Amino acid sequence: MSAPKTILCLASFEKGHAFLREAKRQGWTVYLLTSKSLEHAPWPRESLDDIFYIPDQDKEWKLDDALLGVSFLARRHRIDRIVALDDYDVETAAALREHLRVPGMGDTTARYFRDKLAMRVRAKEAGIPVPEFAPVINYDDLREYMRTVPGPWLLKPRFEASALGIKKIRREEDLWPALDALGDDQSYYVFERFVEGAVYHVDSIISERQVVFAIACRYGAPPMQVAHGGGIFSSRVLEYGSDDEQKLLAANATVLQAMGHVRGASHTEFIKSADGTFHFLETSARVGGANIMDLVEAASGLNLWAEWAKVETQEAAYRLPAVRRDYAGLLVSLARQEWPDLQAFDDPEVVLRIPKKYHVGLVWKSDSVARVEELQRKYIEKVQADYHASAPLPAKATE
Repeated sequence: MSAPKTILCLASFEKGHAFLREAKRQGWTVYLLTSKSLEHAPWPRESLDDIFYIPDQDKEWKLDDALLGVSFLARRHRIDRIVALDDYDVETAAALREHLRVPGMGDTTARYFRDKLAMRVRAKEAGIPVPEFAPVINYDDLREYMRTVPGPWLLKPRFEASALGIKKIRREEDLWPALDALGDDQSYYVFERFVEGAVYHVDSIISERQVVFAIACRYGAPPMQVAHGGGIFSSRVLEYGSDDEQKLLAANATVLQAMGHVRGASHTEFIKSADGTFHFLETSARVGGANIMDLVEAASGLNLWAEWAKVETQEAAYRLPAVRRDYAGLLVSLARQEWPDLQAFDDPEVVLRIPKKYHVGLVWKSDSVARVEELQRKYIEKVQADYHASAPLPAKATE
């Protein structure tokens, strides 16, 4: 009888519990490599064959530490799959695969899912609409860009997740002091036109380069506005079969094919401009954050983490289970209260109250898209009046 195959999961933040449990349920040996600062986190240790810790500073690892540590592990344990559970681990996982020659996404492809400049260049090459952009490399090129592309513009970190580190630049003379402040780090930024409009996301499962599941949603307020303005994060599932939904699903499939995603999960964002065009913003090789997985599960019945684990570990071709087509909404906000009383949200459509200190988190579902939209408006108003608090955006990701 052959030994179980082994999967090594990388997580610099605590997440992916359902992935770890499902991988073990599939009969694989499951190892977790995580930050030393997360040694006492409540990982699902019953599903882990072993857990290894790597020295970290603010959840960041030195690549050499990971390469040497995993290479030592591989002397006695053959590693068949390496999976990055967080956005910040994608490049480390790719480097480990390249070093150990483990199948999966390598360094070049990983750049398309982490580097905002690389993904924009690749999308443009594939004919996918993107906001006009310029690398922050040559100053003459930047001057020409600002001469031909009207502002305002956004100065974005190439490797950060979410809206962290983004600065809005309204005039050309404001750009140069912003670059001076970045010093030698300025080449790690991309400069692009600010597009006004609603922001959407498509969350997917990919198996052997095919998008086998995707669901399109619309954020209540754009994430950048929420992050920088201290607003309330919300999202809801789009009407199935609607024109917007069909365009987004098609655009998402084109993006993932262009970027070369082979298997796993993805969270991809688009913005709809005034003329109705969906512009690609960014993609990733991970499950969406901010409890988007709970929104998707409420609407479809699928746990994205568990399905991703099946894609990685099943010997036979992956088969998508039965999927519901309900509508669902999600709201997450900082709260003034340490432990807000979420029982006040007592509509029968509420399926999840997310218990988190100084947070309000809700998921609701219905077979009516209109009812989900109605509750979204109602809950945003209630949270704004009775619970909402704001705090400065952190300089680095905290979860």
